[in-house]
Amino acid sequence: MKILLTGGSGFIGSNLVRLLVEEKGESVINVDKLTYAGNAESLADLDGNPNYCFEQVDLCDAAALSAVFTKHQPDCVMHLAAESHVDRSIDGPGEFIQTNIVGTFNLLQASLQYWRSLEEGCENVGMCQSENVDTPSNLNTLIPSHASNAGSSTDLSTLEPSHLPTKESFRFLHVSTDEVYGSLASDAPGFSETHAYDPHSPYSASKAASDHLARSWADTYGLPVLVTNCSNNYGPYQFPEKLIPVVILKCLRGEPIPVYGKGENIRDWLYVTDHAEALYAVVTKGRVGETYNIGGNNERTNIELVRTLCQLMDDEVRQNGDGKHESVCPERTTARGALRAAKEQLAESQVSDLQSQPSHKSFQDLITFVTDRPGHDMRYAIDPAKIRDELGWEPKEDFASGFRKTVKWYLDNREWTASILSGEYRLERLGEDR
Repeated sequence: MKILLTGGSGFIGSNLVRLLVEEKGESVINVDKLTYAGNAESLADLDGNPNYCFEQVDLCDAAALSAVFTKHQPDCVMHLAAESHVDRSIDGPGEFIQTNIVGTFNLLQASLQYWRSLEEGCENVGMCQSENVDTPSNLNTLIPSHASNAGSSTDLSTLEPSHLPTKESFRFLHVSTDEVYGSLASDAPGFSETHAYDPHSPYSASKAASDHLARSWADTYGLPVLVTNCSNNYGPYQFPEKLIPVVILKCLRGEPIPVYGKGENIRDWLYVTDHAEALYAVVTKGRVGETYNIGGNNERTNIELVRTLCQLMDDEVRQNGDGKHESVCPERTTARGALRAAKEQLAESQVSDLQSQPSHKSFQDLITFVTDRPGHDMRYAIDPAKIRDELGWEPKEDFASGFRKTVKWYLDNREWTASILSGEYRLERLGEDR
């Protein structure tokens, strides 16, 4: 299967690309603008892989998007590209409108134009989706032969029309967030797929708009759309402006760890590879026109999470007398390609600035409560019953395993974060404008 994946150089996208190429045997066209949060080094070790192709394209460039479809003729689209940090949306909402709304519109238009050019395909698959709408279909049983042969580098332009994607087999997966639903009371059940939208930040409002656009292109034009809404992700390759990498890096630097308000806000935490597995299940087995909520069954208050991370840092960093972390994460997937190798010496010099032997007794001593974020939702939680019951997906990582793996990854890959922190971003707080 050939997948056009937007935002593949970002946090969730890079983890999904790695899963698709290395574990699922799929071919991926990574379409990414490479903004501040898109890091080519996260996938540098896939350079030269025949099942991976990178196209640096801005979703706001409609002509360039159409050219990508013409060139690669994908079997499906997985749309992850988005501006996603709430604090940044408060400081500069315009970028969120452009990328999340206008960019999604352009991608839907390009996908629709491409989909309309495909053969119907029902005669190739035995039974049309419309004949059995209540039963999830496995996309891999609908995909023609060129796409299921991930090891092939065949030029699609040389194949007969019967080997190309069809209208029946094509899918458009729009990936979104639980923040579109607004805030939950402490005793309310988790968000279901029918929960009313109630966004409270420029970020969540822009994502809500993009969700509505995707569904409207399905209802109005017949584009085979699926939508997912996920809870907070964490894990390897997350840009260090989000809570978990901020805590880890503040610990290493011996700097105050900012916690908004009283730290009582609750989030449901989803390990990023669990999310990637869920997205693959939805695009290959999900029902066209449906929404699937994806959660980690892992609710924690922010202060509880921060204290847990501090304890893990105490355990991991303090275990060696010299203050250096030597253990290796069992799932470590370093991206030491040519780009990283070229920067390794520089990164090591930057890492030397990290304070590995702070004077305080516990990293929890660094916790500092700061003024709360404007419009800060109190609680998010996901009810994942639908994706569990229909597609058989459940998260594999629990509270203990997922956060420990994440801490170890950041300690084992300090050169990755050091190269980012050598640029414009310096772990400073954003989103204080009112």
